Amino acid sequence: MRSRYYDNYCYHFMILLLVFAASLLVLWWRKNRKERNGMRRLPPGPRRFPLIGNLLQLGNELPHVSLQMLSNKYGPLMFLKLGSIPTLVVSSADMAKEILTKHDLVCSNRPMFYAPRKLSYGCSDITFSPYGDYFREVKKMAVSELLSAKKVLSCRAVREEEVALAFNLMRTSSSSSVPINLSEILLCLINNVVCRVAFGIKYVDDEQDEDGKNKIYMIFQETLNLLAGFNAADLFPWMSWIYRFDGLDARLEKNFRHMDEFYDKIIDEHINGSKSSKTGGDEDFVDVLLRVQKDPSHSISLSRDNIKAILMDMFIAGTDTSAVILVWTMTELIRNPTIMKIAQEEVRSEIGFKEMVEESDLRKLSYIKLVIKEAFRLHPPSPLLVPRETSENCRINGYDIPIKTSVLINAKAISTDPKYWENPNEFLPERFLDSNIDYKGQDFELIPFGGGRRRCPGISFSAVLIELVLANLLHCFDWKLPSGMKIEEFDMSEAFGLAVHKKIPLCLLADSRK
Repeated sequence: MRSRYYDNYCYHFMILLLVFAASLLVLWWRKNRKERNGMRRLPPGPRRFPLIGNLLQLGNELPHVSLQMLSNKYGPLMFLKLGSIPTLVVSSADMAKEILTKHDLVCSNRPMFYAPRKLSYGCSDITFSPYGDYFREVKKMAVSELLSAKKVLSCRAVREEEVALAFNLMRTSSSSSVPINLSEILLCLINNVVCRVAFGIKYVDDEQDEDGKNKIYMIFQETLNLLAGFNAADLFPWMSWIYRFDGLDARLEKNFRHMDEFYDKIIDEHINGSKSSKTGGDEDFVDVLLRVQKDPSHSISLSRDNIKAILMDMFIAGTDTSAVILVWTMTELIRNPTIMKIAQEEVRSEIGFKEMVEESDLRKLSYIKLVIKEAFRLHPPSPLLVPRETSENCRINGYDIPIKTSVLINAKAISTDPKYWENPNEFLPERFLDSNIDYKGQDFELIPFGGGRRRCPGISFSAVLIELVLANLLHCFDWKLPSGMKIEEFDMSEAFGLAVHKKIPLCLLADSRK
């Protein structure tokens, strides 16, 4: 009797299991039939594998390089599945214009990535915050109080002073005929300018780690490393638990704690009135944020963590991209001696025997502007820009794009597209002599700062600083490769991150101009 009941139980269990499996199969078939019948027409893309999607097709190349190769095959609007995340890849100026004008609003959200969510206090900064009232208000505040043309002009003395200090250091180093690490010096220079302009202080840290390196500099580098690229949880959200065991959570917590202490110190110095090295204005950006925090008439209320998140943007994004483009510009100039000579002759003929180039001199230097524009074209600091995310279902260029699709705009693919650029992989500043194309976000063939509502608000701040530093590099020094190195052996490898750095730091010999 017991055996018969057991057999009946097994029989009914198998029937239920088959019904459940059949139901899943029917649902899958109906979903795919709807897509085949045109109810959801996705852009073209490579065939996806179960679970991992198109991750294998990215290969071992840098992400922007792999995506450009795939787009050459599947088109300028390509649909991928990166892990479990639907992803739209945009690789032409025409498609970028379509996204950043006609569909800008629906594509202005941000994905909630794992590391940025922690380091930006729940994505309450400007770069990573979701699109909405909070984002609009803090961006408006940053533009009006720090990044407007008037504010940028008012900080001229700070820029010139910090450039002079850095160049005095380089003159001392150049006298010993030892290669100068421009990657490190330029990053520290830009960081000092940003700290003084945004925070009202020049943060001097005498603490060194066990290897004798500046502690704040190393914490800054670790922050950049943690923000770089995609973590497994960004592609498979259900996998975040692994970070408790592989060390990432511990690294994030340690870095967050160090940076949090740094921001707390800045805020407390402002509250207590103990900050030093004032920039010369009545208020710096931290003062503005603290004033807004106390003012009930503002449409948003800022917590202390919100203020720290916005400071993170100024400290990280404001520093890294400017330093990166200066390094790549000098890299291209050392590889192209003829272009270097033209740029140097322009600066020296216009400036004469003055010790330093001043900002008032920059309007005379037209070729320098072409060199920088070409560097932005060939080496956009963030070649995939910062990913966007669709906030609702939409239809783009005849294709159906689902809600919560990541949107990757491949700025590098666009700025090296042979459809728009002749000899796209060569460094040729003269290509802009008879061209009105600029990098401010209105010409979609060249968008290193993005475009639309999410365009980087710090373009003016960055541009004048880059021009000033580059002009002085060319005016004050003659640059050479380290002894024994040939131009054709020069390493041009990239290191992917929040901004794409030169993988091998740029170290050059500098002869101070007599």
